[in-house]
Amino acid sequence: MGYSVIKCTGKQTTVLTAAIVNLSKLENQYLKLKKIYESVSEIIELYHPDELAIEAPFFGKNVQSMLKLGRAQGVCIAAALHLQLPVFEYAPRKIKQSITGNGNASKEQVALMLQTLLKFAEMPKFMDATDALAIALCHYYQSSGGIQVSSKSASSWGAFLKNNPERLK
Repeated sequence: MGYSVIKCTGKQTTVLTAAIVNLSKLENQYLKLKKIYESVSEIIELYHPDELAIEAPFFGKNVQSMLKLGRAQGVCIAAALHLQLPVFEYAPRKIKQSITGNGNASKEQVALMLQTLLKFAEMPKFMDATDALAIALCHYYQSSGGIQVSSKSASSWGAFLKNNPERLK
């Protein structure tokens, strides 16, 4: 499970952390849910964020995977609400659109755009961490009137950058 915390001051965005909670050593699904709850609570208590943004559930072909994901998301939301943190959800397509201008972008495209936008030298080791960064940045863009991607679709990266010169630094 990926997580990130960003600090936004005006139009300046700084990555405070982007990592994962490793659940692979836990065999029992209930122990994994407990670890998620404890980890989210610890992150909130350590960084004192103003809000929590999470990826909304999406429909997949494997019902068991969807059930496990829904439980994990519910535990994250419960931890945030228990600590009086407002929760916001974003669809995967909305997140990709906010970061790259393309709702069908690959994880790699999102990660590369995040690296450009947030100016971090080394890419996080796990894509779950960059996914979490994308959700956080999407929330910032949506809630603060930060940089918005043009509603016009672009036919290529070159066209996207031409339509959005402020996205290139």
